[in-house]
Amino acid sequence: MEYRIKSRIWIEIDGDKLLGEGNVKLLKAIEDTGSLSKAAKHIGMSYKKAWLLVDTVNKRAKQPVTINSIGGKGGGGATLTPYGKSLVTTFETINKKCWNFLDKQLDRASI
Repeated sequence: MEYRIKSRIWIEIDGDKLLGEGNVKLLKAIEDTGSLSKAAKHIGMSYKKAWLLVDTVNKRAKQPVTINSIGGKGGGGATLTPYGKSLVTTFETINKKCWNFLDKQLDRASI
């Protein structure tokens, strides 16, 4: 039997959530698909919820996280800004270090 500690982290700005696992999952899907609607569909999220999440992150972050283009004949699109990519990388690094730390603490415990 193997014990594991599970936790969720997020980054806040002035007491409001900026970035968490759900936001990161959506941002990564945007980067992979090049579209907010495709990203939302890919991760099983409604377009409206995805749009609200991205809009909230863009408003709270110190720089834009995504660049969105309006639909037209070829359709719209979305991509991450360099700042958005760095936020995703930073979050994933911190999250991984947190899980590794918790695993080590559990390994030291005698349960």
